[in-house]
Amino acid sequence: MKKPELLISAGSSAEAKRYIEAGADAVLVGEHRFGLRLPGEVTVEELASLVTWAHEHGAKVYAAVNNIMDNDLLPELEKYVGRLQQAGIDGIVFGDPAVLMAVRAFAPGMRLHWNAEMTSTNYATASYWASKGAARMVLARELNLEETLEIARQLDGSMEVEVQVHGITNIYHSKRSLLTNYKEHQGRPQELEKLELDKEEGLFLIEQERPDERYPIYEDANGTHIMSSDDICMLDSLHELMEGGIDSFKLEALLKSPEYNEAVVRGYRQAIDAYTANPDGYEFQEEWLDAIRALQDERRELTYGFFFKEQVY
Repeated sequence: MKKPELLISAGSSAEAKRYIEAGADAVLVGEHRFGLRLPGEVTVEELASLVTWAHEHGAKVYAAVNNIMDNDLLPELEKYVGRLQQAGIDGIVFGDPAVLMAVRAFAPGMRLHWNAEMTSTNYATASYWASKGAARMVLARELNLEETLEIARQLDGSMEVEVQVHGITNIYHSKRSLLTNYKEHQGRPQELEKLELDKEEGLFLIEQERPDERYPIYEDANGTHIMSSDDICMLDSLHELMEGGIDSFKLEALLKSPEYNEAVVRGYRQAIDAYTANPDGYEFQEEWLDAIRALQDERRELTYGFFFKEQVY
């Protein structure tokens, strides 16, 4: 059987190499100008050496170009995708059709992974983007297991399917600086001067009805991001996705330490290798998950996300 790819986002070249050495097949990196919710930044100047190193170690490097593009960014985007191709990256993750047009003009032949996060929910949409040149569809995080596997069945190898199986997820994004605006509205500019609003500050929202759940929130150059209060963890049920022929498993490194992410990579690497070596005799080993639990923030529950929830529309 085909072994699925193990993919993780990385915030630096050093992190990318560390995750590849731990067992990742591919890393997702990028610049904040063009990519959303990256754990850090790998500039285009750094990419060529990272790509060379990764390829020597049998791994791939993808670039996140999934920002919401505005008019002012388009000339830079065209130059950027051309430089990505020169660096030898293995694919671009995108959501905006402007990226598709830039690739056609300035990086022809570049492999494209379509990721619109919220709207990649059916195989007809996948087929549409395949007809435009996309080789992979990154599925929405709100799909359950049945819906996920149905898309894979319908595509039947005509387009790769990528699924996030571990880590935090985005639940809200605005291009506006909502935290800054809120502080200014409160009339507390002196607090604003002292307070950093990026993801390193550790800010979070709490609902009045559910005071035990914390939703991380931060601002960056791309606006305001509100994240989930728990972490997806499909490790003990990963075999169900492998049985369904999913092509790539995404591990989200955002808001996690490199030590934690390395443990996650090793756990999923062991599960994938054990299943592909002997699908009929596969048995999940609890110690794979114990290594992750040992580093898991006790305030953040490991859950199955939407995978085992009945959808009501």
